[in-house]
Amino acid sequence: MSLKDLISPFYVWQRAFEKPYTQKHPIQERPGAPRYRGFHVNVLEECVGCGTCETICQNHAIDMVQVEGLEPKPGDSGLRPKFDYGRCCWCALCVDICTTRSLRMSNHYAWITEDPTDFNFIAGADNMSWNGEEYGYRRDDDYHLLRGERVKMEMLAPEEGLKSFEEVMKGYTEEQAKDEADRCVECGLCVATCPAHMSIPDYIKTVREGDYEKGLRILYETNPFSSTCGRICTHRCEEVCPVGHQGEPLAIRWLKRAIVDRVPRERYREILGDEVVENGKQVAIVGAGPGGLSAAYYLRRQGYGVTVFEAQARAGGMLRYGVPSYRLPDNQLDKDIEYIRSLGVEVRFNTCIGREVQFAELIDDYDAVFMAIGLNVPSSLRVKGEDHPRVLSGLQVLDDVASDKNPGVGKNVAVIGGGNVAMDAARVSRRMGANVTVLYRRRIADMPADPEEIHESQAEGCTFVTQAIPVEIKDADNPDQVTIVWGEAEMVADEKGGRPRPVLQEDRMHEETYDCIISAIGQGGSLDFIPGDYRDQIEFKWGKFVPGDYQQTALQKLFVGGDIANNTADAISAIEDGHHAARGIHKFLTGELVA
Repeated sequence: MSLKDLISPFYVWQRAFEKPYTQKHPIQERPGAPRYRGFHVNVLEECVGCGTCETICQNHAIDMVQVEGLEPKPGDSGLRPKFDYGRCCWCALCVDICTTRSLRMSNHYAWITEDPTDFNFIAGADNMSWNGEEYGYRRDDDYHLLRGERVKMEMLAPEEGLKSFEEVMKGYTEEQAKDEADRCVECGLCVATCPAHMSIPDYIKTVREGDYEKGLRILYETNPFSSTCGRICTHRCEEVCPVGHQGEPLAIRWLKRAIVDRVPRERYREILGDEVVENGKQVAIVGAGPGGLSAAYYLRRQGYGVTVFEAQARAGGMLRYGVPSYRLPDNQLDKDIEYIRSLGVEVRFNTCIGREVQFAELIDDYDAVFMAIGLNVPSSLRVKGEDHPRVLSGLQVLDDVASDKNPGVGKNVAVIGGGNVAMDAARVSRRMGANVTVLYRRRIADMPADPEEIHESQAEGCTFVTQAIPVEIKDADNPDQVTIVWGEAEMVADEKGGRPRPVLQEDRMHEETYDCIISAIGQGGSLDFIPGDYRDQIEFKWGKFVPGDYQQTALQKLFVGGDIANNTADAISAIEDGHHAARGIHKFLTGELVA
């Protein structure tokens, strides 16, 4: 050891006798670099409260909390990240993972306070001096911790699909399903938006882990039509998926299908463990659609004797007679239905209430009644000549095809409407060799049909004519054809702030001739089978039931659900109505629910 090494420590002591120098404002002239990782900023109106920041933080420095005045809404949990700077290490993973890019960092790095609780704050909500700061760390546009593109599903090419009614979407392979499931951030925003409140993150996790039996059990907690919904659900859950803010939303519907596709029907009872213990009470259900059979499933599991009255020859309702097999194959619908029936649910086919069985008999003979009859009466076009024999209803065309009948649409078809029934009628007509023109009174962006239905209709060769309002239908020169007069429409802004409305331009009229015109502008229901003395006890609005708590009506024994009692008119809402009514019927028959 050198002499310098021995004496160098003593040189330090000379500093003790020097005059100290203190900089009173150490950062006044020293701002952080433009991309410095300083204190957090959150743009509240862009944040959706998905909680990915909380999940990724390895130091547990983030908690999702409620913000005063910020209410939950579809796609937004109402929660916002609260930071604990006693734990934060400024790694910025929370910023890198943020699905909406609302979370950022300012370039401020000094914060002086005597109160340690101040270092716990809600970014963006608490009034901090750096809120709205222009500089600081931001995630680069081309840098993503999450994969933005969904795994594509194999599907038939349009020209191949038109050759038959074979299912267009082919399903995920096991590897594809796991890859897609890996994109889930398990936020749960989808659960709140799903009408059935399915445990979506939980069943997606089972896909990731390859545990399809557990996945099936999770699905059947809330949805006994999962094979069906894995194909044709309106998937509102995907509309709020935060992953979609930086790419495509998670393919939630297809991941549901990935589970049921891998579990054979004959193993359902073993896996689900449904054992029925009879309780001696009987429930009648009117309608063997998704609402009625869902109620039947959950009631039967609780030991109720269930009899379903169905007017058609087969079960499924609009799923059977309104959804073509290229979207929902019969064997997949039957997979759901036959399991429900296997539990001892009796279905009486070709039995119409008001004809074979009277409504009063149901009320008198059963402990409770659930009615889910759907909407099967086509809406009127309200134009002169619509009773022409070559004007067909979209519902009837789809019913004929489902029943293996030729609807006789001809080779040149006009479809009026913009909903899913219109798209299905158009695509069915294309498969029967027709050229198809779709006339819709508004714009494509206004169409109520699912976007993929619209896209696939166009891909299969359907011609769309928008802002076209039917005015009159009349005889053509050929008695086997029909002529339609329609006028162009201008979209006019609504003074009350609603969507623009189409206004007919009478100087821009067109006259065209087709082999048939298919009307598919909506449908309603018929309640004529309910006698007047019972109708007086039930509340109706716009031709539909108005249900109370647990889908119960003022006629205490009667519970209602599905399209005839809600405004969403989709399968998943009917399924939830059936499940909810089953809860209500159980409460009613055990004395917990009194109307």
